[in-house]
Amino acid sequence: MAIAANNPRTSRLAMRLLLAPLTALVLAAPLATDTLSAQPSSIVYRLGKDTSAIEQFTRSATALNGDMVQRAGPAIARYRYTIALGKDGRPTAATLNRLNQDGTAAPAPNTWRFTLTADSIVRETVFADSTQRRAFPAKGGYVNWPTYIYAPTELLAMARAKKQPVDSLPAVGSAGNLGFTGLTALANDSTRMRGGAYAMVLRHDAQQRLISVDGSGTTNKLTATRGGAIDFDAVAKAMKPTGVLSLREDARAAFGPGGMVIVDYGRPQVRERSVWGGVLVPFDSVWRMGANDATHLFTTRPLVMGDLAIAPGMYTLWVQHTRNGTFLIVNKQTGQWGTGYTAGQDLGKVAMTLSDAPGFTETMTITVKAQGATRGAIDLAWGDKVASVPFTVGTR
Repeated sequence: MAIAANNPRTSRLAMRLLLAPLTALVLAAPLATDTLSAQPSSIVYRLGKDTSAIEQFTRSATALNGDMVQRAGPAIARYRYTIALGKDGRPTAATLNRLNQDGTAAPAPNTWRFTLTADSIVRETVFADSTQRRAFPAKGGYVNWPTYIYAPTELLAMARAKKQPVDSLPAVGSAGNLGFTGLTALANDSTRMRGGAYAMVLRHDAQQRLISVDGSGTTNKLTATRGGAIDFDAVAKAMKPTGVLSLREDARAAFGPGGMVIVDYGRPQVRERSVWGGVLVPFDSVWRMGANDATHLFTTRPLVMGDLAIAPGMYTLWVQHTRNGTFLIVNKQTGQWGTGYTAGQDLGKVAMTLSDAPGFTETMTITVKAQGATRGAIDLAWGDKVASVPFTVGTR
């Protein structure tokens, strides 16, 4: 069932499907003919069962125009973009507008204009009382759009179909210096985004229409599919902020006077996704053992995990889940975001015991257990499994 934008009954249906938990959206517009390229299409971005962002756009021979709304923590972020295309299908000009949730202009700066020539990109940032202009030398340049604006990748796919080089194009966003963007070919007619915030895997059809977006291999974890038009303005106005998706928490235990072992971590939720060996903790990758900032271990006493000796201090913890076992990595780098893993800073790696949990754990939970003054364990429960590592506690 396609959801029409101009039908009050179907608009109300779209509202019911998208509000509250935002768990489902019926989008089944057919994609059989070229004529649909000039009709509104939508991309719905989901984090597991929950809708996190929606993009609606229209592409014609001369322009690609769209809107995006995202539930971003305590707020709703909304953007509108326009891209003018030359006769060769390349963008010649673009505008990005930042809006309030109700569609009115957000406080300045809220408008960025881009002019793309054969050898340069000019960016204009519009303030309340002035316009800041900056030019960048860039042959065949492009625009780096905010996350969840992926419809413009259709232009990159069109360029690839014409055998134009798009693997690494110079690009400018609404802030910062010259960067790059592009697509890297993968198997099965898919491509991986280059230069954006996340290396999302994209699939375009024979008409270079964006069909799906897959961030399951990144820390983003969102996936998206294409559908027909919806009442975008009504849905955007009714969206509710997500709040903090992965709350921060400390797990701790005491080991005699002054003996403390603390694990500080973010608590992601399963949201109907696969966990061990699946989307959330894929095989062989080094996982941040939580969400957002890297998971940190603080100890005031010497610890021994397996054959790994850990001096008092602060460390970060990581998990590597393989088909041959699950391992806890203790790393000396601290204070970083959870994607900032540096193998050269590893203190060492120790095997964990992965066992079936007595029940299902939706929100990832770490427990530090004291088993007397000199022994303890760190348990990580998520989904249907518990990963555990014992340790002994020394004196100062």
